Amino acid sequence: MDIRRAGERYPGGDPEAGIVSRHAFSFGSHYDPDNLRFGALIACNEERLGPGAGFDEHPHSHTEIVTWVVEGELTHRDSTGHESVVRPGDVQHLSAAAGVRHVERNDADTPLTFIQMWLAPRTPGGTPSYGVTRALTGPYELPAANATLHVRRLTPGERTVLPSAPHLYLHVVRGDLRLTTETLHPGDAARITGAEPLEAEALTATEVLLWAMT
Repeated sequence: MDIRRAGERYPGGDPEAGIVSRHAFSFGSHYDPDNLRFGALIACNEERLGPGAGFDEHPHSHTEIVTWVVEGELTHRDSTGHESVVRPGDVQHLSAAAGVRHVERNDADTPLTFIQMWLAPRTPGGTPSYGVTRALTGPYELPAANATLHVRRLTPGERTVLPSAPHLYLHVVRGDLRLTTETLHPGDAARITGAEPLEAEALTATEVLLWAMT
């Protein structure tokens, strides 16, 4: 189990333009050959956009992009004609496939925080696709990357058994979580390889994202 603290994330974005980013893996000018990916996961970015701020149209390819909104509303538009507003509890999935362009903005008058995760597909290329699962209640399957996203919302003192998988990535969205002898706080992550099922305990009201990957 490899614990990565929130303070170890690479800074990015453009704070003067209202964009604050924190990257868990090598990203842009921050290159670390020992931190390129974990399982299928190649990015786990914490993004904060001020009112009116956003990312102008930009391209992606050969990437499965999954977004979880923490607070606020995310406006999405892409080159395939999709446009939507994503809210807390929704899961947005953009399969970039052979190539797609999109815009991500905070068109509201309140701050926006979201977690965006990029996964490498088993097979590159293909036709781009897009979808939003509203108010996710169960595991979110991502067959294109042999991965499943689990969301756990825990009350103080509640325990949960983590999924078993060759690669398990845990990201604390909010709250405080005890995992074996470690206590994880918002923005902290655990990379777990080939472990037996582990139990975690919420010390406060906690929300956790879990990627189970082959």
